[in-house]
Amino acid sequence: MEMTGLDVEIERPIEVAAIVTDMKLNRLGQYYHAIIRQPEEFIENMDDWNKTHHGQSGLLDKISSGLQPEVAEKQLCEYIDAHFDGDKAILCGNSIFQDRKFIDRYMPQVADRLHYRLLDVTSWKIIMENCFDVSHDKREAHRATDDILESIEELKTYLKHISP
Repeated sequence: MEMTGLDVEIERPIEVAAIVTDMKLNRLGQYYHAIIRQPEEFIENMDDWNKTHHGQSGLLDKISSGLQPEVAEKQLCEYIDAHFDGDKAILCGNSIFQDRKFIDRYMPQVADRLHYRLLDVTSWKIIMENCFDVSHDKREAHRATDDILESIEELKTYLKHISP
């Protein structure tokens, strides 16, 4: 998920993606992606970091033609339902708790479909870098789908170091 900033009280989601994998991190089927339209005031009030990174990634120029938030939420719910058949999905990614706060606030129907457990790749990163000197280079594209794909590859890197 990409947002206009990190403060869930005043910022908004502007891009969302989802990729379903098995427990070995193999992709299952197609992924979901949507750019989310937000009122211009949220775009204008973004801080310099977000304006720069979302501008460089091309996301900023696409927000005005994105989906309405409720449409993106409905589509994402349909995607989750198609893959999980009533089971709760485990949210996984880098700094995923931040995304979860925005999902809880702005996509409550999606939140209802998610397990309370999270798989935070950033936690793995902290342990692997600081305890085992294992690192993973990422592009840091700051686009929702790219971030998920990078998180999957990063977790695979860490798992290789602990798997027999």
